[in-house]
Amino acid sequence: LSAERAPYVEASRVKKKNSKEDKQETLSPSEQTSAMKRLFGFEKEDISSWHRLVCLLNRPTDPASLGIFRFLFGMLMALDITQERGLSHLDYKYLDGAPVCRFPLFNFLKPLPMDWMFFVYFVMFLGAVGIMLGCFYRLACLMFISTYWYVFFLDKTTWNNHSYLYGLIGFQLTLMDANRYWSVDGLRKPRKRNAHVPLWNYTLLRTQIFIVYFIAGVKKLDADWVEGYSMKYLAHHWLFDPFKLILPVELISLMVVHGGGLILDLTAGYLLFFDATRPVAFFFVSYFHCMNSQLFSIGMFSYTMLATSPLFCYPDWPRRFFGRFPEFLQPILPFVSPAPIPSSSCVYPKPPSGSGEQQQEAHHKFRAIFTILYIMEQFFLPYSHFITQGYNNWTNGLYGYSWDMMVHSRSHQHVKITYRDGVTGEMGYLNPGVFTQSRRWKDHGDMLKQYATCLSENLPHFNISDPEIYFDIWVSINDRFQQRIFDPRVDLVKADWSPFRPNSWLMPLLVDLSPWRTKFEEIEGSLDNQTEVVFIADFPGLYLENFVSEDLGNTSVQVLEGLVNVEIVDEKKNYSLQPGEKMQIPAGAYHKVYTVSEGPSCYMYIYVNTTEAELQRNFTKLSELQEKVRNGTETEPLPPELQPLITGLDDQDSDNSVIDPVVRLFLKRQKRMQEVKKRREASMIERFQRFASKKYYSIRRGFLMTAIALRNLAVGLPPIEQLTREVAFANMKEPETETNQEDYLLHSLMLF
Repeated sequence: LSAERAPYVEASRVKKKNSKEDKQETLSPSEQTSAMKRLFGFEKEDISSWHRLVCLLNRPTDPASLGIFRFLFGMLMALDITQERGLSHLDYKYLDGAPVCRFPLFNFLKPLPMDWMFFVYFVMFLGAVGIMLGCFYRLACLMFISTYWYVFFLDKTTWNNHSYLYGLIGFQLTLMDANRYWSVDGLRKPRKRNAHVPLWNYTLLRTQIFIVYFIAGVKKLDADWVEGYSMKYLAHHWLFDPFKLILPVELISLMVVHGGGLILDLTAGYLLFFDATRPVAFFFVSYFHCMNSQLFSIGMFSYTMLATSPLFCYPDWPRRFFGRFPEFLQPILPFVSPAPIPSSSCVYPKPPSGSGEQQQEAHHKFRAIFTILYIMEQFFLPYSHFITQGYNNWTNGLYGYSWDMMVHSRSHQHVKITYRDGVTGEMGYLNPGVFTQSRRWKDHGDMLKQYATCLSENLPHFNISDPEIYFDIWVSINDRFQQRIFDPRVDLVKADWSPFRPNSWLMPLLVDLSPWRTKFEEIEGSLDNQTEVVFIADFPGLYLENFVSEDLGNTSVQVLEGLVNVEIVDEKKNYSLQPGEKMQIPAGAYHKVYTVSEGPSCYMYIYVNTTEAELQRNFTKLSELQEKVRNGTETEPLPPELQPLITGLDDQDSDNSVIDPVVRLFLKRQKRMQEVKKRREASMIERFQRFASKKYYSIRRGFLMTAIALRNLAVGLPPIEQLTREVAFANMKEPETETNQEDYLLHSLMLF
């Protein structure tokens, strides 16, 4: 490349003629008229040949923006390790010796013993801190990504798109020269300090973030999202209260939540890229992520995405930003004035001669090839689910790399696990979630297969030989009918599963019944506040076994589509129902609803929780009575069981038997409502103090438990009494004993 065509020239090294040009890279007079150069930063000639493309991707670029992002990412990951990665509660997650069912990506992956798992997390934390400081950078990156991906693959129940993104960014940073600016390595090695980085470092990160936004937007073009069914419940959150001044909740859900989310995801990457639209993008993207941090429990994701936004600015923005600070702060701030120095990682117009020139050229070509292949792979993976067909269970594949964020909302109405002793034929039921702390197995066939295998290995310890395991799981996705997701007639212990073939025991989603959702809204709108309804769809040849509690009075089943037979088990009677017909279901009895039509049947349960309704009426009366006493309109003295309405529970005698149980529930509910109101109306300072206190206890416990584990690995286990005291101190509690039980409870109350 000639000097005139060299696409490496830094914008910070050339004087600009006006403020508009200050926002552009250095341009020759001919380049100033090029729209492509102004928009994209390079000419068509720069990608006209393989040689020019290699030079473009290895163009010398200011390391400042990359260094700031490295620092922020490392800091956020260090915080994330103690929280979403689970360091603060690692001893609850990995229970040594306990019969726990786990869900790794590969079945041969097993967690290490407890103390060694703390060591793994400790190495991960040191790696994150090393990335943040740019200290022994390459080693720190390897420490972080090796332990991070091990923990990631170890537990599919914690998979989500942003956890996958952290691993990708960590992998990318391992290959980059992100320690060239504001790093400890730069202090140790002057040749690295403030040295150029190749453009592909920025290209890779910017493209990755663009993919996160854009593919998430493309996935939201799904009909459920466009029609406003995916995140329907979000519109009721307090964050959307300002919109409620001008729009009804239904339009907030459709236009703000779904419409706004779709438009932002589709356009954010483009708006961040171009100079003219970047300020607008910064505002909306920042507003979007700040809202998400309050709407969802997603750890550091919102803050990580905020940290990626400045990557789309000119690489020298930190120099201009920190240059505005007072001079006495300059020694502790990132570099401001020195221009970047040459680096062997970049391509210059006149490369240095010598024996290493060909080797450097080979490295530059390899990095260019890697950049192109990586970007292609990232665009391909979200649509590679035709390969991993065994994971396609009403979601897009492995759901950790699809970027289909918040596209699906689910509700579970009924989960039943039945076992059959393969020797005696005895049948029984298991508590859903036994032997596991996760709930995600209910939605994914691969995890359900792992769960069934684990149950079959544990049940023989409870005198159940050669067990068969059957699951009957009812799910509603995006406000559709509740329907089965897996075939309840298949023994999943012996069932076949492959990541490359569809699940034969996966029941299809009844998408043809989706238009019924409009009718659901009409039916629900016609009911009073005390009446509830559940919409059911079932497959031919199957039946739903259900029990109506005594609390549910006036329960009826009404057919919407298809034919059903209702069997009252105790009465041994059968009733046939056609569309539009309904019948009363006796309370306190089992019944079965058989689908006898050729196609799926659709019906609904309509019921009133009579116990809850009666309790609500009593609460209303107590509230009115309490108000009369307070304003003096109630002249009659209250009986002893109602005295707490005035004095409160705390002032009562220790013998609570004199307090009416309904009054106790009423006062407890009042107290909870007051606490919720107080939290919502808290000032920003109080909210921050509450947030900081919660984070402090979480981080404190993680580090203390890690110190205990490292000590155990170094010198062995201490006496059990000492270990009990140490864990209690990490928990901010005194060891529980029979002699100091009362003091222990008092201490806990004072602390929390």
